[in-house]
Amino acid sequence: MYAIVEIAGQQFKVEKNDEIFVHRLEGDPGTKIEFDQVLLLDNDGKISVGKPLVEGTSITGQIVDHVRGDKVVIFKKKRRKGYEKESGHRQDFSKVLIEDISLQSASKTKNVKETEEEPAEL
Repeated sequence: MYAIVEIAGQQFKVEKNDEIFVHRLEGDPGTKIEFDQVLLLDNDGKISVGKPLVEGTSITGQIVDHVRGDKVVIFKKKRRKGYEKESGHRQDFSKVLIEDISLQSASKTKNVKETEEEPAEL
């Protein structure tokens, strides 16, 4: 079973017990988090595509650690002018362990009873 989920504006393919790196999330290491923006779900060959989201599906995970990515070097130069400038950037990431992909049946999500109310007389 796998799912395509949107986390912090990016889409990730996740399975149970996967560790993924996402843009830094709020929370301390050990914090449980839940993602409900599931775009696609593959349940043993039965594929559910959301319009835009798959209803009744959520993914639970745990923040393992906050880390920083590799340094990206930015180098600027103008030839024959003596201008050179070098700077860098390191992106903050959160390492997330996917614990469970839960799927609720459609009958459980539509438990709302529709009752007709009589109009109130004035």
